[in-house]
Amino acid sequence: MAAYVLRRLLLVIPTLIGILVINFALVQFVPGGPIEQIMARLEGSGDVFATVGGGGDAGAGGGGGERDYVGARGLPPEFIEELERQFGFDRPPLERFLIMLWDYARFDFGESYFRSISVVDLVIEKLPVSITLGLWSTLAAYLISIPLGIRKAVRDGSSFDTWTSGVIIVGYAIPGFLFAILLLVLFAGGSYWQVFPLRGLTSDNFDELSILGKVADYFWHITLPVLASTISAFATLTLLTKNSFLDEIRKHYVMTARAKGLSEGRVFYGHVFRNAMLIVIAGFPSVFVGVFFGGSLIIETIFSLDGLGLLGFEAAINRDYPVMFGTLYFFTLVGLLLNLVGDLMYVAIDPRIDFERREG
Repeated sequence: MAAYVLRRLLLVIPTLIGILVINFALVQFVPGGPIEQIMARLEGSGDVFATVGGGGDAGAGGGGGERDYVGARGLPPEFIEELERQFGFDRPPLERFLIMLWDYARFDFGESYFRSISVVDLVIEKLPVSITLGLWSTLAAYLISIPLGIRKAVRDGSSFDTWTSGVIIVGYAIPGFLFAILLLVLFAGGSYWQVFPLRGLTSDNFDELSILGKVADYFWHITLPVLASTISAFATLTLLTKNSFLDEIRKHYVMTARAKGLSEGRVFYGHVFRNAMLIVIAGFPSVFVGVFFGGSLIIETIFSLDGLGLLGFEAAINRDYPVMFGTLYFFTLVGLLLNLVGDLMYVAIDPRIDFERREG
C-alpha cells in the first residue's frame, strides 16, 4: 500500500504542472491583463488632472484655464514600463512560468496585484467560509440521501421508488446556479417571500447577539447556500446508496440468513447495512470534493459569500494573476489529496480492496 500511496503522491506533481500549463497558456491569449486594468483605472480617474494653457479665471469665463485629465493625454511610457517590470511582464512567458513553478514549489504565491496582501493570507482568510459551506452541504446530503436511498432499496419497484426517482432525476438535471437563483427569488426577497437573507453569512449586528442568537443567525444565513450546494450531491449519493444496498440484498449470505429464520430487521441492520454502507462512507471525501469545487464558485458568487470561490472569480475578473493561480493551485492540490484520502478510506473500511493488485 505504501508503494501505491507514493505513486499517487508523485502523480500529483505532473498533474499540478499540467493544469498550471494549460491555464497559464490560456491567460496569454486573454485581452486586458493587469497592466491594462491599472491603466484603465488611472486613465478613468477624475481626481488627477493637469492644468495646461493660459492662466485666467475659468469661473469668470474669460480667457482660458483649460483643464485636461491625465487619462486624456495617456500615461507616460516610463510609468507603464515600470509597471511591467514590477509585475514581471518584462520577461518572456516561459521564464515567468518557470519562476512561478519554482515559487509554488516552495509555497510562495506572491502578493495580490490590487490588495497589497499576500495570497497565502487571502486564502487563509477566505478558506473557513468555503470549508464551512462544503462540510454543511456534504453533511446535509448524507443525512437526506442515506435514509432515502435505504428506503428506495427496501421498496425497490414500488410507487414510492418510482416517484422519488423522478424527483431525484429532476434535481440532478437542474443546474446548481439555477436552483440557487430560484431559491433567492422564492425565499430571499424576490417576488414571493422574504424568509431568508439575501447575502452574507452573518447579520450586521452579529457581534451584538448572544451565543444562541449568533448560532441562529448563522444557520439562518447559510440555509439557502447549503440547499443550493446540496442538490447535485444529494441525487448522486441517493442512487449510490440505493444501488449499494440492492447489491448486498441480492447476495447469497442474505438468503442464507433468511433461511436460518433471522428476522428481516436483523438481516438488514445486522448484515446488509454494515456491508452496504462501506462504499457510502468511504466516498465522503469524493462527495466533499464535488461539493467544495463544484459549488463554491457559483454559490459563493450568487449569495455574496466571501470565500475562495468568490475570491477566485473576482481575481479572474480583475486579472489578479497571483490570486487566480494561487487559488487554482490550492483547489487542485486539495482535490488530488482528498481523492487519495478517499482511496485510503476504502482500504481502511474494506481490507479486501487492494489497489496495488488492481494496478498490477
